[in-house]
Amino acid sequence: MSKRDHLIWIDAQEVAAADGSTFEVENPATGEVAFEVAHGKTADIDRAVAAARRAADEGPWPQMHPRERGPILRRAAELLRARRSELADVEVRSTGRPMREMHQQVGRTADWLDFFASVAETHEDRVVPAIGNLLNYVRRVPVGVVGQITPWNHPLLITMKKVAPALAAGNTIVVKPSEVAPVAPIELGRLLNEAGVPPGVVNVVPGFGAEAGKALSEHRGIDKLDLTGGTETGRHIAAAGGRNLIPVQAELGGKAPVLVFEDVPIASAVAGATFATFVASGQSCIAGARLLVQRTRYEELLRALIDRVSSIRVGDPMDPDTQMGPLASKQQLARVMELVTSARDEGATILCGGDRLGGDIFDNGYFFAPTLIADVRQDMRIMREEVFGPVLTVQSFEDEDEAVELANDSDFGLGAAVWTNDLKRGHLVAQRIRSGSVWINDHHRVDPASPWGGFKDSGVGSENGVVAYNDYTIQQSILVNLDRGSFDWFAPEARDLRYS
Repeated sequence: MSKRDHLIWIDAQEVAAADGSTFEVENPATGEVAFEVAHGKTADIDRAVAAARRAADEGPWPQMHPRERGPILRRAAELLRARRSELADVEVRSTGRPMREMHQQVGRTADWLDFFASVAETHEDRVVPAIGNLLNYVRRVPVGVVGQITPWNHPLLITMKKVAPALAAGNTIVVKPSEVAPVAPIELGRLLNEAGVPPGVVNVVPGFGAEAGKALSEHRGIDKLDLTGGTETGRHIAAAGGRNLIPVQAELGGKAPVLVFEDVPIASAVAGATFATFVASGQSCIAGARLLVQRTRYEELLRALIDRVSSIRVGDPMDPDTQMGPLASKQQLARVMELVTSARDEGATILCGGDRLGGDIFDNGYFFAPTLIADVRQDMRIMREEVFGPVLTVQSFEDEDEAVELANDSDFGLGAAVWTNDLKRGHLVAQRIRSGSVWINDHHRVDPASPWGGFKDSGVGSENGVVAYNDYTIQQSILVNLDRGSFDWFAPEARDLRYS
């Protein structure tokens, strides 16, 4: 891809950073520079917000009928599907995730555009039963200018989860993608304009959190903030939104438990646990970080799990046979190594993995071996903090009550999974877990129609579904007086008039 592909996208134009600076995006599998990207800062955020504000206040997009916006979003979906391989290549070189994962994930992102186009087109305003000769109808209007801060682990997918409902509802947006993987979101901005989204509606400013992210979150020109990131970052963003009295939506950290009951075949349990944990090298907010196994099957499952985890093929993410790639950055590798070392120092047992991989293709990348840890306690750092790496802790439980107690013993509540062949148990246990999403005999499944949000420190608000569309709108209540008579509250003869 040419260098021009990696400039800032403002008002349907590619522009350099105001001060001309750039930064490099590293390929985490090789340590080489994959892309050079314009370095957006406060001045660039100001330009992007100004463009979005003009498009919100003066442009056609918010005024379009949803059946005019819908076809444009569907054209964008078709363009995205046509460029699936190209965008998957960008994602692999930015994040290190295997091509077999990214080709599948990029292929699904277009579904969000199709779904929210349909939501907008079929949305109905409401008439509410106000007392008296009043017609009270409630319509939903765009929020206005939305600031969206997106992460590096699922760059295109998570950006799309925010962009699609925001655009379908008629908003304009400024996206600040992660500096680790900003190229796919920039390409999305270009693609949306190519599909027919008017200038100024979509703006993408790559940059660093301390500069561009801070400037966007504190900007007085935006009407809503939407973030996916770490919990502490979410607290800062929410505080900034509170100062400006604008709504904040935040999908934050996770520490997902995976509960395996004794009636699940060992092969199914092992396949489910490895899928939950090691997809994306564990760099997902919903990664199955804590495996809880019923005591009667614990030893048997553990032996099978060690064999399976040790056999995961780690290697070049561009190789279609690779099952797990590197961590996304040097900083992330250091974080995972620190937490695994802390577990060892606190008395946990490393059953397999536990170290950075070296030799052959691994020396220049940020590869960490798939890791399994037993003999853990609830007070260990490895049990309390989000690792965001290919690390799975294993514990046993006696019965449903203990399983639920361990599952809920976390500050996070984003995702969880229950594995059982007992249908009643599956539903009853799932309903007791304090988590925004619970899978039964599955993991990682997500759909544009399925609400997505967290409990506790995992965030506020919800992505996906009709609720996400509604959250990108503001309710406007219009009351029409249908009384044919006159009304004069201060007339001398006025008696028993009603105004509320």
